[in-house]
Amino acid sequence: NANKQKVWDTMLEDKTYRQWTTAFHEGSFYKGSWETGSEIHFLGPAEDGKLGGMYSKIKENRKHEYISIEHLGMVKDGVIDTTSEEVKKWTPAFENYTFTEKGSQTEVKVEMQVASEYKAMFEEMWPRALKTLKDLCE
Repeated sequence: NANKQKVWDTMLEDKTYRQWTTAFHEGSFYKGSWETGSEIHFLGPAEDGKLGGMYSKIKENRKHEYISIEHLGMVKDGVIDTTSEEVKKWTPAFENYTFTEKGSQTEVKVEMQVASEYKAMFEEMWPRALKTLKDLCE
C-alpha cells in the first residue's frame, strides 16, 4: 500500500535495507552503489565473527522500475573470491526486482537464480523478508 518510489527507496536505503534483510541473515548490510555497472558487496557477520557475503555488480538500474543484480562471487573476511570451484558452480547468478504500481499499491516481483539445494531455504525466507518490507513501507 505505497507508491513504487516509496517501496524502491525503502528497499534500497541503508537503514531500511538492514531491517528487511534480517530475514536472510541477522546483521545484513551492503557496501557499494546501486548504480548500473557499480560493484556492491552484500555482507553480514559469519559464524566466526568475520564479515562474509556476496560480491556482485548492478547489471541494470531503471529507477523505481527495475533493478538487476549480478552475483559474481563471495567475500570472506574482505577477500573477494570469483575463481574457486565452489563459486564457479553457481556464478554468475542474477537477482532481479520489478516494481509495478497498481492503483495505490506496488507489486514487487522477485526473480532469483539459486542453486537447487538453497531453493527451499529462500522460499521460506522471501515471504518473511517481503512482509517486513511491506510493513516498513506502510
